[in-house]
Amino acid sequence: MTQDEKWEQRYNEVKNFIETNKRNPSKYDAEERGEYYTWLKHNRKQMNAGKMKDERVEKFRKLLELTEQYKRKNQYE
Repeated sequence: MTQDEKWEQRYNEVKNFIETNKRNPSKYDAEERGEYYTWLKHNRKQMNAGKMKDERVEKFRKLLELTEQYKRKNQYE
């Protein structure tokens, strides 16, 4: 399996997790953090640093839009 295939597989797993659970992966749950939260965080850093491959950037931006829908709100606002 190539790196691109692994990335694509993880992308689909994270997307399915968010759509199924209607929330973002938790950094406090060990399983979610190890599988999904860390992947999202790492790829966000790669994209912001300009190190992400061009063909991945557009797909990842769509995933970030999905995460924004389920972003937690400050209860005091």
